[in-house]
Amino acid sequence: MGLVIPDEFLMAAGMTEDELKREIALMLYQQGRITLAQASRFAGMTRLQFQHLLASRRIPVHYDASDLEADLKTMRE
Repeated sequence: MGLVIPDEFLMAAGMTEDELKREIALMLYQQGRITLAQASRFAGMTRLQFQHLLASRRIPVHYDASDLEADLKTMRE
């Protein structure tokens, strides 16, 4: 599913499309609706970059078993 955001909306919000995507990713991650990996991908950032963004906003990292498995898989590659 694709989502089209009108330019007028972005202009009214004073945001770029990338900034809006980061804010949506932060909100959904903070609510526990998406994982760290999903939020990072949606925001167009690496997991480390997204973790730095979380830290800059003082949003705690939710690190669960699926995150651990993903990290272990990455280390094996």
